[in-house]
Amino acid sequence: MPGFFVTGTDTDVGKTLVSAWLLTHLDGHYWKPVQAGTEPTTDAATVQHLAELPETRILPEAYVLRDAMAPHEAARREGVTLDMNKLTPPPHDGLLIVEGAGGLMVPITDDASMIDLAMDLDLPILLVARSTLGTINHTLLSIEAIRRRGLPLAGVVISGPETPHNRAAIERYGQVEVIAEIPWLETVSRSALRNIEPELDLMKLAMGSP
Repeated sequence: MPGFFVTGTDTDVGKTLVSAWLLTHLDGHYWKPVQAGTEPTTDAATVQHLAELPETRILPEAYVLRDAMAPHEAARREGVTLDMNKLTPPPHDGLLIVEGAGGLMVPITDDASMIDLAMDLDLPILLVARSTLGTINHTLLSIEAIRRRGLPLAGVVISGPETPHNRAAIERYGQVEVIAEIPWLETVSRSALRNIEPELDLMKLAMGSP
């Protein structure tokens, strides 16, 4: 199936914002397999609001956990056993945007992490990185983990204030293309996100084409 697995170099790096951005440019569905943290709202509700999606384009989570922390710990605190076999997309037609929780190495169970879910879903990975200090190391480590598993990397989206030298380093040393840069937005809305044009053809990338 066409789509993207949206992951990040860290938590709070902009995965939900980038998921909403993608869905202002692509006609597809959104799915958050494991939601950890429900206050003030869920990521699915945020994406639906920002991208102005009909409810039918938001697929139900497999697990919704109360605490905003790594899924394995949030589940333990609620006495919930996470089952990787249940992390399969609900029925849908067409393109799918899947948003992970935290970064690639965040545990889901004792035996599996977010990168294992990405492998199971077999979607092109879109890596969200912050633009500020520290991003080079975090981004290159994430790229290395993706490539060691032989997973398809569509590219990187950079979130935050424009920092050309960090972008140049990520592209050069990561041998990866930056799909877009999303700056700090005074007002986050569908129109504001829609005005940020991708630098590469999103649909081709979603189909696994370079």
